[in-house]
Amino acid sequence: MSSSKEKIFSKAVAIQHGDAPIRASKLPAFLPFPLLVLLSLTLSSLLYSFVAEYMEGDLASVARKLDQWHEVGAMVGWRTFELGLGWFGGYDGYDLFALSLLSHGPPLYLLAAFYDVRLTTVLSSLLIDSITIYVPFRLLRPLSPAHAASAEHGTVPNREIVTDFSIQVYVEVLAAGIYSVTLYGAYASYLPVYLVTYFSGIPSIAIAHTATLITLFPIALALGLAAKTFIFTPAVTASTKKVAPVDTEETTLSETFWYNVWGFSERTRVVIKRTAALMLVSGVNTFVHTFVTMDGVEATGAAAYAAVWVLASGLTGLAVGIVSAA
Repeated sequence: MSSSKEKIFSKAVAIQHGDAPIRASKLPAFLPFPLLVLLSLTLSSLLYSFVAEYMEGDLASVARKLDQWHEVGAMVGWRTFELGLGWFGGYDGYDLFALSLLSHGPPLYLLAAFYDVRLTTVLSSLLIDSITIYVPFRLLRPLSPAHAASAEHGTVPNREIVTDFSIQVYVEVLAAGIYSVTLYGAYASYLPVYLVTYFSGIPSIAIAHTATLITLFPIALALGLAAKTFIFTPAVTASTKKVAPVDTEETTLSETFWYNVWGFSERTRVVIKRTAALMLVSGVNTFVHTFVTMDGVEATGAAAYAAVWVLASGLTGLAVGIVSAA
């Protein structure tokens, strides 16, 4: 093979796997995930130590001291679960950055909206939580073809949709609208009562009564962008071909059952799996960070608040799935 052909072949191999060539790893197969967890936790601890003095005054009256080993273990365990879900689920750095924004945003929004925590503190915390997930994934795993810059060169299906600015904005606005309407509906129905009853020491719930769809939309816009990145982009680049029907004369009952339950196209399965992952991570993370780390919050209140974001995640996944299938 000539030198020029070898270069073309090597570039093609690199592009089909994302924006970085896949090289034979010298690490043992069991090592990347523990290394990922170690990098994420270490980076998080380091960055939070840098801003601790700046943020401590804002959080002193809100944060609950985690002085029990089981409380610290629960937080570390949940973080490890998040990383494991992303790693073994085949997600890349963009996926995890978006998922972190969608799951860490709700409890931080609660601090800014109802506990008078400065916006700079909230944004700093959100940025640290997202970066400390994104960076380790970016180091240990290349971007998927759906998120890689190579999508512009025609290496993934439906690249014209992935790179079309108007479509991307439409999907982002659609997702943002669902988040804002869901939160507004919670404010207009049950949430204020739960905030007063189960959030001891909450300074004010005025925003729950004064918020409008217009005032909530800018906040929801960031969540809409993350939802588009996490669900729509991977889904629209997946195949629409359905799984071949099973031969009922030769297949087992189990195979027939799973075909009837899960015999969707690859695109539909991507939407379902990612929506379920978003609902799980968003709901549990919101509950854990509200109930465990915030002082005076009862489990019932934390669950009621988390339910808003679980519902918003589910409705967003449904809407984005319908759009991606159109």
